[in-house]
Amino acid sequence: MQNAKGIYEGQRETDPNKRVFILTRSFFAGQQRYAAAAWSGDIASRWHDMKDQIAGGINFSMSGTPYWTMDAGGFLVENRFHKPDAVDLEEWRELNSRWYQYGAFLPLFRAHGQYPYREPYNIAPVDHPAYKSMIYAINLRYKLLAYNYSLAAKTFFDDYSMIRGLAMDFPQDKDGFDRNDQYLWGPSLLISPVTEKGASSRKIHFPKGTSWYDLYSGKMVTGGQDLLVAAPYERIPVYVRAGAILPIGPVMQYTAEKKPDVLDVYVYAGANGHFSLYEDEGSNYNYEKGKYSRIDFSYDNSTKTLSVANRQGDFDGMLTKRKFNFIFVSDSNAVGLDVSPAKPTVVTYAGKALQVKLK
Repeated sequence: MQNAKGIYEGQRETDPNKRVFILTRSFFAGQQRYAAAAWSGDIASRWHDMKDQIAGGINFSMSGTPYWTMDAGGFLVENRFHKPDAVDLEEWRELNSRWYQYGAFLPLFRAHGQYPYREPYNIAPVDHPAYKSMIYAINLRYKLLAYNYSLAAKTFFDDYSMIRGLAMDFPQDKDGFDRNDQYLWGPSLLISPVTEKGASSRKIHFPKGTSWYDLYSGKMVTGGQDLLVAAPYERIPVYVRAGAILPIGPVMQYTAEKKPDVLDVYVYAGANGHFSLYEDEGSNYNYEKGKYSRIDFSYDNSTKTLSVANRQGDFDGMLTKRKFNFIFVSDSNAVGLDVSPAKPTVVTYAGKALQVKLK
């Protein structure tokens, strides 16, 4: 921690207008205050190592150290993957696909390793399911930027953890306490990575006390049960909690490529919900001086009404006007990222409060 402190303070003094970032495998409680994020080191590229990462990340986060990640695809590669035969090559492609899917729901999403090379185009040709899967995961990561960045703000301002063991948000659901291969990504998303070769389904525990919606199709599942669900090659099972308000932005090649002047905002029926959309300048420390904005969304399930509050705060370059496409998801209106809604409710937002009846 003292090493990170020295780097952080020295770098901020040298270049005060650029955020410090330290990636380290040596971590102590509280080190995140010095812009440090931990990764789990030079792990092996094996299925069971990937599964072990899930429990490791959950425990790390529950220990009060929120910024953790691992090498998607592993780092140390068995010899059989260096010059693979046809069977081993297909396993290598599938392993990386599943690891990319999991990595997209961590505080840092990064593939890292030596030979064989880890870029999607080096792993599989563009018409292969592995390539399509990895590109989908990368694009989804960018589409979730508004949600993820708001989680990062909540981590900073409210001492939050982005990776959440099921017991953290569902303390009454004793059946979820020992689930070490599932976790919540923020308050809204239930993440269940696939860690078995050749698997096209996996068993998922759905915490009780709420309903859950398939992110891709919008189909609803009642909580409080274990179910075997489909897990096709190109998708990691992800379910959205009832009451969630989930912003989905555009596909981008890098975070500053486009301003999110149009956001699809998915609202999930079954419970009241709240989401605070946080934005700032993105690369400096002006947020420490109050230069940021929040837009609070609240959903009343009894009236099916979504309220958008007055925008609070401002910063240089802030969007003063934008469009929200509100998409209502319910048991009778199953829509998701792979199933387009018939007609979203489109509103123009210029910073003033408004209400929308959803249907």
